[in-house]
Amino acid sequence: MKVFDKYSDYYDILYNDKDYASEGNFIDSIIKKYRPNAKSILNLGCGTGNHDFLLAQKGYEITGIDCSESNIKKAHLKLMDIDEFKNCLDFQNGDIRTYRASKTYDIVISLFHVISYQIINADLKSVFETVKIHLNKNGLFIFDCWYGPAVLHMRPETRIKEVENNEVRIIRIAEPEIFPNENKVHVNYHVLIIDKVTNKVTEIKETHPMRYLFKPEIDELLFTSGFEIVECTEWMTGNLPGFNSWGVVFVVKNQVA
Repeated sequence: MKVFDKYSDYYDILYNDKDYASEGNFIDSIIKKYRPNAKSILNLGCGTGNHDFLLAQKGYEITGIDCSESNIKKAHLKLMDIDEFKNCLDFQNGDIRTYRASKTYDIVISLFHVISYQIINADLKSVFETVKIHLNKNGLFIFDCWYGPAVLHMRPETRIKEVENNEVRIIRIAEPEIFPNENKVHVNYHVLIIDKVTNKVTEIKETHPMRYLFKPEIDELLFTSGFEIVECTEWMTGNLPGFNSWGVVFVVKNQVA
């Protein structure tokens, strides 16, 4: 089954507890640190636009790209309700490996482990090529991913999450299967959606292949794509990555000729 197929219909409910506001502030602080005059952002893998709306509040103009038509439709519905952002936000359905536009941006971001969904080197190189084409000369590329040392040290485990709103209750079981020789984890999702009015139960099963990455391989892949790392830290803390740093953020710039 296609990744983020039916699962995306319940994306916002499942991640309602995610601290998007703090994450938006974190990304803004990185931009202010290295490119304080930046105005335009391309977001590769924008989901339903939650990061984008928060960054737009900070004065950025943003284009969000996502492979899920459902996610993009939800982002457009949100945008219809907020007039102040209609001139600074745009959402498009597209594959971040092949997306091409006629404009460039000060910043390219790819958040919430989108890079870890690129499970083979060819996919990563294609995404980096997309970034290269759309990034201004002095621009930054900011992304996070699953960090290999922490994944192997802590090991993925089965997790159960229960959330609800006024209409439905959702039970999500995430069962991981690790493939150490491929640096890959299959996250097998089994989701039950219970309608609170009819008690009807809808069942969804999807497998999300995720790749964990190591800094030396990212160094090499970025170098061959014409980039260099200017910062590599633990997601949200700014600490040096370690065995407990499941998420790590990379700040990347174009190589200077």
